[in-house]
Amino acid sequence: MRSLELSQTEPIADKAQPPKADKYIWGIYIVLLVVSVIELYSASSREVTASNVFAPLLRHGKMLLLGLGITVGLSRVKFRWLVPSTPLFVTFAVAIGVYVLFKGQIINGARRSMSLLGIPLQSAELLKLAVVLFIAFVMSRTQERHGVKNGGVIVAAVFVLICGALLFSQGLTNTLLLMGISFAMMLIAGVQWKKFLIVLGCYGVVALGGMKYKENHKIESAAETEAIMTTGKDLSGKSATHDRDKTWAARIDRWMGDSVPKYEQPINAQNRQEMYSYMAQANGGWHGVLPGNSRETARLPLAFSDYIFAIIVEDWGFLGAVGLLVLYLALLGRAGAIAYRCKRVFPALLVMGMAVMIVLQALFHMAIVSGVFPVSGQPLPMISKGGSSIICTSIAFGIMLSVSRYAVQKNSGDSRQASAELEDLPQEMTAANPGQVG
Repeated sequence: MRSLELSQTEPIADKAQPPKADKYIWGIYIVLLVVSVIELYSASSREVTASNVFAPLLRHGKMLLLGLGITVGLSRVKFRWLVPSTPLFVTFAVAIGVYVLFKGQIINGARRSMSLLGIPLQSAELLKLAVVLFIAFVMSRTQERHGVKNGGVIVAAVFVLICGALLFSQGLTNTLLLMGISFAMMLIAGVQWKKFLIVLGCYGVVALGGMKYKENHKIESAAETEAIMTTGKDLSGKSATHDRDKTWAARIDRWMGDSVPKYEQPINAQNRQEMYSYMAQANGGWHGVLPGNSRETARLPLAFSDYIFAIIVEDWGFLGAVGLLVLYLALLGRAGAIAYRCKRVFPALLVMGMAVMIVLQALFHMAIVSGVFPVSGQPLPMISKGGSSIICTSIAFGIMLSVSRYAVQKNSGDSRQASAELEDLPQEMTAANPGQVG
């Protein structure tokens, strides 16, 4: 009788439960999807036609469904597949970046995208994702006893500068984003402070060179500024894609040099995005006017993409805006908790790098819309309209979920899972997570 009981209970005890992806990251992802659907519809009055008022929402919904499929698929695949695929993706992203720099489609006065098999691709979104994957790949292979080898730090920094150069003509925010992402990942990887400060100094020298370049190419008159902002060409008829630095200089000068309060300035072609954005945010007050009641969505250019946060503030007020900010920060905090528990540095860098990429981009978007940063184009992750942004952000969420499901965590007690992870990863990428050392 005793042997019969053992035979009935042993298979149940030995049966391992399948790993589950982190429910908090899933929850944040789903909430962002819901917010995206509501706010895209609220902010798309400029695209609505009498024949089909739901057309913008349907197009956006298709992209969100595609992104959801990507996230679900990647969450069920072990993160080790990124080892052989990272070099391929990085090569692809850089090739797209080079092509767009010289032959890309002009959007808002700069070459930003291209079409591949009918699919529009924004080089900025691809390169941001490529930077995270590349740094995780390189720094997990160049770990040493007390940090990261010189070669790994140099290669990572040079790659960031190359990607920044490819995006420089599109605006400063993407270049700054790449640098911010690399800083965060270097700290997570355990780069020694001396090396970190050297990289910071190199970035600073490059940034000063860019500022000096723009200083020597300032716009000479307000008339030329308005011509570039309205027609994309200067007074001589030269395309602004060749003088993009003049547009940046005008925006920075307007951001830093305005002595007249915003509410006393007249609305013109140069500042209408900013002014209508501020009006929308002021109209939101504390609790907002609720979706569908926005007053400024019909007047605010790019309300559905680069300025969607202004419509969110108008719809949900200051409290709703703070709630969205907390949601993004919660994603960063949850990714940090997962990264801390990872036993290997590669999955820790992956999950944290993806979260930093998403959250930094969200913070930049909010800072630009609220006037903390100069005007620049930056989508709000998972909420703004845009195929490349949605797809790349969905890939990032899928990778984070994959790490949360399959990475061996501290004190897991599962020796079989630990052995499997060591076998899955190449020998040179099995370094311990610096956060777990000691």
